[in-house]
Amino acid sequence: MTNMLKVLKFGGTSVGSSERMRAVSELIADGEQKIVVLSAMSGTTNHLLQMSEYIRVGNTSGAADMFKSLETKYRKECVGLDIDFSVLQAMFKSLRRLCLRPYTAQTEKDVVSYGELISTTMMTAFMVQSGYDAVLMPALDYMRINEDGEPDLYTTETLLREQLDKYGSHLYIITQGFICRNASGEVDNLKRGGSDYTASVVGALLDAQEIQIWTDIDGMHNNDPRYVEGTTPVRHLSFDEAAELAYFGAKILHPTCILPAKMHNVPVRLLNTMDPKAPGTYIDNVATPGTVKAVAAKDGIYAVRVQSDRMLMAYGFLSNVFKIFEKYRTAIDLITTSEVAVSMSVDNGSQLEAILSELRTLGTVSVENNMTIISVVGDLQPDNKGLESVVVSALKDIPIRMISYGGSDHNISLLISSENKVRALQALSTNLFC
Repeated sequence: MTNMLKVLKFGGTSVGSSERMRAVSELIADGEQKIVVLSAMSGTTNHLLQMSEYIRVGNTSGAADMFKSLETKYRKECVGLDIDFSVLQAMFKSLRRLCLRPYTAQTEKDVVSYGELISTTMMTAFMVQSGYDAVLMPALDYMRINEDGEPDLYTTETLLREQLDKYGSHLYIITQGFICRNASGEVDNLKRGGSDYTASVVGALLDAQEIQIWTDIDGMHNNDPRYVEGTTPVRHLSFDEAAELAYFGAKILHPTCILPAKMHNVPVRLLNTMDPKAPGTYIDNVATPGTVKAVAAKDGIYAVRVQSDRMLMAYGFLSNVFKIFEKYRTAIDLITTSEVAVSMSVDNGSQLEAILSELRTLGTVSVENNMTIISVVGDLQPDNKGLESVVVSALKDIPIRMISYGGSDHNISLLISSENKVRALQALSTNLFC
């Protein structure tokens, strides 16, 4: 094992059928040693979540029906790969037993873990049967999270290197994304986007040559192709730019996967399984001065405003506001202040009523929903001239609720009503990239 090793992650659509798995195996088997992180087949995680819900409400018949349809699907996929379903038999027996047991807080995590366990077992069996030097390295044997649900990097690295002592002589090492064990040793997961996180952590801890994230699109585009015609892939991003885009709406990359790679200076490449020869997007620690790279949009935003004369010339007011959000574990995306008011945006409304109730003890509170954050990302350092004026002037016909500029050297963010999102994206694309 050397730092010439590459870590490749393939998402659910990339391994979404036996046909796609065959194509991915050809991408893997190029004669160079690598660790391959796989997600569950597309649709499987949602299927397992529904199965878990049937178990939770005590509907064993519903859970059994979900189990049967999943088993039927994978029998068909095994036929498509010319592998015997017996390689999955033990896993499906364990999953069936979970359907019959009383529901506990652990049940959903155990059930959902089978998506990645099944996909990696299938891929390994197919590659071995095809004559490739492949081996399965279970993520549950090395990937750990701490009491706060964050990766325990020290323990993970220790266990990962122990596993590589066992499996490192093989050319193609297959492992699961997303799943892990928690501080109590129970099966757990890294939440949505967790396969990206797994690949980034493994690549960073092993000082890999690069981390490749394979999806179904040719890299990160300079705008949302669902709403804007003529978008193009961004060929190069800095880690900071990629993190801003991922957090503010670019779905191709999960924001959490940036930090480990950035900290260990391991480049990330975004590639397309449907077009493997396309160059994709390359991400490293180098920024291109004075350029706007892309625009992203994040929906489902709430705008919260607190107005109070007690803010005037006072200290401690903002601290009290933030403590309320901290109490309810709700992150703030954007913030703007004046002498007597503070406006904030949040994307998680689950605790909003409780937050608003406590904020009313501090001042007059208003809230707007159905809002969207539009983010323009690039090299926006203070000595650059004119970029911010181009952004604002492009949106001259669109009401802007908040503007955040200067908190980051890589991002101008604007809060608008969601009904104006498409017009805003199109106007920015015309003014920035045409």
